[in-house]
Amino acid sequence: MVDPLAEVIALLRPRAVFSKVVSGAGAWAVRYAEFGQPSFCAVLEGECVLAVEGQEPVMLRSGDFILMPATPGFTLSAVEAGAAAPVLRDPRNKPPVPEGEQGLRHGTPDGPADMRMLGGYFEFDSPDAALLVALLPALLLVRETAALPTLVQLVRQECLATLPGRDLVLGRLVEVLLIEALRSGHHDGAPPGLLRGLADARVAVGLRLMHSAPGHSWTVDALAREAALSRSTFFERFSRAVGQPPMEYLLAWRMALAKRLLNGGELGVAEVAERVGYSSASTFSTAFSRHVGLPPGRYARQA
Repeated sequence: MVDPLAEVIALLRPRAVFSKVVSGAGAWAVRYAEFGQPSFCAVLEGECVLAVEGQEPVMLRSGDFILMPATPGFTLSAVEAGAAAPVLRDPRNKPPVPEGEQGLRHGTPDGPADMRMLGGYFEFDSPDAALLVALLPALLLVRETAALPTLVQLVRQECLATLPGRDLVLGRLVEVLLIEALRSGHHDGAPPGLLRGLADARVAVGLRLMHSAPGHSWTVDALAREAALSRSTFFERFSRAVGQPPMEYLLAWRMALAKRLLNGGELGVAEVAERVGYSSASTFSTAFSRHVGLPPGRYARQA
């Protein structure tokens, strides 16, 4: 059966943009402005404190991996930052020194570093990225996993290389990096969204059915039967776990798929309508226009 998590990542179409080594020594603190793009960091050695807007500060240690699908404003600092005033930086700016092993240094410029991490950000090419990112946790901390450090180093090496096919390889690596990070997290305590829904075995049945056959005429009753729950229990459990009712989630997923198919330019409106579960092109056009703000024909031409 189709894996909803892999499908969402594939539909987001991530592509790597930039990564750098960040180190710190002494008393230091740096403030990064919100920029909304997905970012990650892997602590290579030492410790530091991450303070994300709206959340409790987190102590990061060697081996920790952080993923933020839509990066809010945050502060990184030494464990004993003292009175160090945060220096405002834009995470999209390249470091003022050559990459190499030196990368970007905070605090005391000379001597060994107390902390080193690999930080990076990438972009989603999907026109529906905001909708899909809303299904993922705002911040994911992963600890004690063997695969992530290897994947991060592969991303780092490919970013520095100038080999043919670099962008294609980076895109695939970032997809795998995202999936590994998301499936390695603790889903039971995740906020409402896709991960929490997949952590509930009964809700996961409904999610997988919607993703494996988006063109099927699903109803809450039918999904509840497949999940071996009553209609009311399934509706309540799905809504609480995913953060939206089953039919609302199905509509959003169908519209995201429709956008991808229309962007491809190979199918007409009637064929797209059939693929995503509409009996006629006119019914699909009405639903698409209400959801997207443009008729599907005009959306396809603009794409």
